[in-house]
Amino acid sequence: MKVNVEIDCTPIEARQFFGLPDVSPMQTAVMEKLQQQMTSNIDKISPESLVQSWFTFDPKLAERFQEMFVAMSGLGSVGKKDRK
Repeated sequence: MKVNVEIDCTPIEARQFFGLPDVSPMQTAVMEKLQQQMTSNIDKISPESLVQSWFTFDPKLAERFQEMFVAMSGLGSVGKKDRK
């Protein structure tokens, strides 16, 4: 024997029926905090700041990137002979 019971209620009504706490104020607070952190850190992921952080590790890194792009595009050969 099979018995199917369908209950038509909202999630809030289901939580109240089962005695579960209302977590919407906590969810709102967490989302506001997350939004504040994201907007305060948005400048750190701008293209300019990313490139600047990449090139601060090694002063010769910019030259190496330039050599790599020139070699990839076939505009010239960049080797030890050309550097002299």
